[in-house]
Amino acid sequence: MTNVLVLGGTRFFGKNLVELLLKEQIKVTLLTRGKTEDEFGDQVQRLVVDREDAVALEKAIGDQQYDVVYDNICFTPQQAREAVSIFQNKAKRYILTSSLSVYDFGTGICHESDVDTHHYTIDADPEAELSYGEGKRQAEAVFFQQADFPVAAVRFPIVLGPNDYTKRLHFHVERVLSGKVIGISNLEAQMNFIHEQEAAEFLFWLGISSELTGPVNARSDGEVSLRELVEWIEQGTEQQAIIQSETDDEAQSPFGVPDSWIMDTSKAKQDGFQFYVLSEWMPALIKQMATQTNR
Repeated sequence: MTNVLVLGGTRFFGKNLVELLLKEQIKVTLLTRGKTEDEFGDQVQRLVVDREDAVALEKAIGDQQYDVVYDNICFTPQQAREAVSIFQNKAKRYILTSSLSVYDFGTGICHESDVDTHHYTIDADPEAELSYGEGKRQAEAVFFQQADFPVAAVRFPIVLGPNDYTKRLHFHVERVLSGKVIGISNLEAQMNFIHEQEAAEFLFWLGISSELTGPVNARSDGEVSLRELVEWIEQGTEQQAIIQSETDDEAQSPFGVPDSWIMDTSKAKQDGFQFYVLSEWMPALIKQMATQTNR
């Protein structure tokens, strides 16, 4: 039986991933701080520990070996260094959840090779303050350059779904329904997204069915301009949006990127993964959110 450890498996797409693993009768251990309850009962084992405490984390892992480790909650090179040390000779395969944020805005369609973290400079200061994107770049770099086990890093765009605790799409739906202004500076900017279930399916496939290593882009097929996205929201809510290019911070769209921000997914597709189609799920999700908000 495949033995899998999941860091960050109690909510959002991490929870969906655990459900997929259990459905395939894979042995799952959750590493959790114990602050978020889960519904898995005795179907999973649990290691209750804060991954920020490297000593406690190493003690919790002990001599246990895992066929696959999924790490959805690594954000810094220091966390990556600790994981590389702790899982040495204990992980046969490691799947790191990374981000589209490793790429800059407006640089065209982003390919994995555009940000080469196999040769990226790593900040030696464990206390260095890094942006989210730089933290993910350097975390990738640590794993690729220092780990003795195979590592794949999934570069996800914004993940959306009914269980998105950040409520970034909800923000737009709710403001349109209440007649409030939304700030978007560039309506022609193109974006890509991925559904929470799709993200879970991709992680499952990459860890269990694929041997890909290195960075791997993953997003739904199709891009959408922010202008088109606003139209989808208007259709789903049956109300007109009030969009302004300059607003106060409270009204600023979480999707308000200054320029296009999209990725190429040829690497994953050539290895056999089939992505969802963005235009087939996002309008339906918007309509679902609008219906729930109006209750």
